[in-house]
Amino acid sequence: MATKSPPPSGDAASALIDERIAGLGGWRGDMLAALRALILEADPGIVEEWKWSNPVWSRGGIVCTGEAYKSVVKMTFPKGAALADPKGLFNSSLEGNVRRAIDFHEGDKLDKAALKALIKAAVAANQVVGRKA
Repeated sequence: MATKSPPPSGDAASALIDERIAGLGGWRGDMLAALRALILEADPGIVEEWKWSNPVWSRGGIVCTGEAYKSVVKMTFPKGAALADPKGLFNSSLEGNVRRAIDFHEGDKLDKAALKALIKAAVAANQVVGRKA
């Protein structure tokens, strides 16, 4: 039986993310590139991965994913429902008990400070998981 290889991470994942951004082009490529830069700036310890044919950013667990669709670029936080969102950035996947997402449309401006705070909160939430009280 063949063993399944782990998903690409590090340089291999970064190269796949570079390819995705270049392949998208236009506003979607620009948006995904801007989100990627912001994520990596928010926490230098975040690792780039490639799962489910999408960019994934992790630190102690998945922080968020970046997905591109025809009319939106989506940033999904698997544990988003547990995160404080004082600026109301989450605008998608609001009905679930666990994840939350942000849909970015063409022409949307990024609230960089609020996004960085959300990314840092997601990293902090991952660090809490698995700790014994």
